[in-house]
Amino acid sequence: MFGRKKEEPSAQSVVDQAHAASTEPVVGKGAPTPKRKVQEAARKRPLVPTDRKASKEAERVAIQDQRQKMRQALDTGDEKYLPLRDKGPQKRFVRDYVDARFTLGEYLMFGALLFVVVSLVVPTNSAQITYVLVGFWIMFLAVFVDVFILSRQLRKRLMAKFGEVERGSVWYGCMRALQFRKLRLPKPQVKRGQYPS
Repeated sequence: MFGRKKEEPSAQSVVDQAHAASTEPVVGKGAPTPKRKVQEAARKRPLVPTDRKASKEAERVAIQDQRQKMRQALDTGDEKYLPLRDKGPQKRFVRDYVDARFTLGEYLMFGALLFVVVSLVVPTNSAQITYVLVGFWIMFLAVFVDVFILSRQLRKRLMAKFGEVERGSVWYGCMRALQFRKLRLPKPQVKRGQYPS
């Protein structure tokens, strides 16, 4: 009625019926290939699930499970569940290299915080604020030089180990070097001085 066609049997049911009907030994796949229309009908899923509440709950549980696995991976360094920005052998090498190295960039935020506190406490026209400002800029320059040296070392070591430098790997290492070691994610998996081979 109104141009609707009869429901076609699913592809699996066609194969099952062929197996059940045949009493002789199966040669090849044992059944004719189902028509395209039958295969497409078997793959169809409703756009809107029939039980929305159960579907929403299942989706929420799946997302929560995925987040939990990602959180654990950030602690253990498990490559399978790490976020995309942290995946890959080059990123792991960069993380291990940066974590094994002492970097001045770890302490830049503490220097900036100290500068802000001192500038609030000490009057702006005194000589002490000038010394603190000069000290902060010297520290900033030292961090810049340290990160520049680190980027050169990373590029050289990545070329030696992998034959190419993956886009963003060096920048990833430089940004990691500016974070305090205990707050880095994924957490460091090597001790200081334990450089990757």
